[in-house]
Amino acid sequence: MGNLLILRKVDFFASATQPVAVADRYPQHVFAEHTHEFCELVLVWRGNGLHILNGRPYRITRGDLFYIRAEDKHAYASVNDLVLQNVIYCPERLTLNVDWGQHIPGFQATNWTPHWRLGSTGMAQAKQVIALLEQESKQAAAAASHQMAELLFAQLVLTLSRHRYGTDNLQATASETLLDKLITALAGSLNRPFMVDAFCEREQCSERTLRQQFRAQTGMTINHYLRQLRVCHAQYLLQHTELMIGEVAMQCGFEDSNYFSVVFTREVGMTPSQWRHRSRVAA
Repeated sequence: MGNLLILRKVDFFASATQPVAVADRYPQHVFAEHTHEFCELVLVWRGNGLHILNGRPYRITRGDLFYIRAEDKHAYASVNDLVLQNVIYCPERLTLNVDWGQHIPGFQATNWTPHWRLGSTGMAQAKQVIALLEQESKQAAAAASHQMAELLFAQLVLTLSRHRYGTDNLQATASETLLDKLITALAGSLNRPFMVDAFCEREQCSERTLRQQFRAQTGMTINHYLRQLRVCHAQYLLQHTELMIGEVAMQCGFEDSNYFSVVFTREVGMTPSQWRHRSRVAA
């Protein structure tokens, strides 16, 4: 791995037997690409940033959930008031008779979906459990504390399993808040136009209030967030497919390839062709 930063267990766990702990990031600053000796769950509470996981960029904000394996490489860039929590754990230290693999994507299999979303209901329940887990993990390094922390961790992963949904699953947000519905709708419209006024008419809400609420929670305007989502998707397609630049533009919601190139260059700092070449050389 060369000079890749590796986060060590000894620096994050109170003892050699502690199974789980909570690492707060209030806020999460820019963090270089790294890997770990442990696994982690990443829950984003507010703000925004760019999360690069195994070379794939994700524009993240409130409600994003990631399952990170020890061997995964990730980094944070372009952060803006990004608040998140990392629940870190060592699989080999878990002792409860729980089918962890059923509830933690990537726990056993290599083919897994790392990125999910949580609505407001799931976020509220998860936050309560994490608060208890964090308190318990700070207790003296005793077997009882480790067992209680593991019980709370099991409750957390079950809560996440119950409330998580795919980033473009509109049906999953039917009972959630307006902001949850909007963020999911934006993620599901990467390849087509999105009209905020039509969304507000459908949901019977005030467009002005929605825009204000979105900016307060994410630190971005709706248009900027959607543009960033599309650019991230374009980066992935440029690196992992042989699509022409114009085809990438169309799949990312840009009808004009020239305008796509202008937006991409402004956001990324290089043209789509330059970024494709650099990303493939780096890989």
